[in-house]
Amino acid sequence: MANGVAKTILVVDDEPRLVALLDAYLRQEGYRVVTAGDGRQAAKVAQRERPHLIVLDIMMPEVDGLEFLREHRRTADTPIILLTARAEDEDRIVGLELGADDYLTKPFRPRELLARIRAVLRRGAGGSPAGNILHHDELRLDRDRHAVTVGGRAVELTPSEFELLAALMSRPGRVFSRLELLERIQGVGYAGYERTIDVHVMNLRSKLDSDSNRPSLVQTVYGVGYRLAERTPG
Repeated sequence: MANGVAKTILVVDDEPRLVALLDAYLRQEGYRVVTAGDGRQAAKVAQRERPHLIVLDIMMPEVDGLEFLREHRRTADTPIILLTARAEDEDRIVGLELGADDYLTKPFRPRELLARIRAVLRRGAGGSPAGNILHHDELRLDRDRHAVTVGGRAVELTPSEFELLAALMSRPGRVFSRLELLERIQGVGYAGYERTIDVHVMNLRSKLDSDSNRPSLVQTVYGVGYRLAERTPG
């Protein structure tokens, strides 16, 4: 890679030909690639290799992708891109609810996967020149450390959740459409699924809103999009 040590990508799929194709393609692009054929093997490889990103097929024998994702998210926030052979929304939504950062529907072009990988890794790296530390009442976001706290309580966010929160914190009270937020976290021209944002917002709320008696920090503006609640007076 241009900036030092190559980043490690874990490719998990039970189709040997696809794994071989992605292995060769990603190595050619400068990544270090490790592979696994099912979720059980992937868990061992992930623990040993500590990859920077995981490309994860959903439908696999033994332990499938969603089960791996569920268990992996208990201990790690590694960026994860799901691969699914089905176009139904249910697979996408369940995967996003479990903490996936993005998804691709098979068949896809390796170049498209490469673009998604680069986008997700950029989000994880942070480094926005416009305000590396953002404050909003008890909420604090530090881009350099990729850290978020609420009232001093550390909150673990995936890269997509982190970038979504950063976008909302950049303009408290300002309403962002789903498309705007999707472009903020995925990049302009991303041909994605706008309802992805709904799932990321749901996950974000569950992590930020520890007191069920208080209004959510992330507010829905029906028919428009989302905003961060304005500062508490006083």
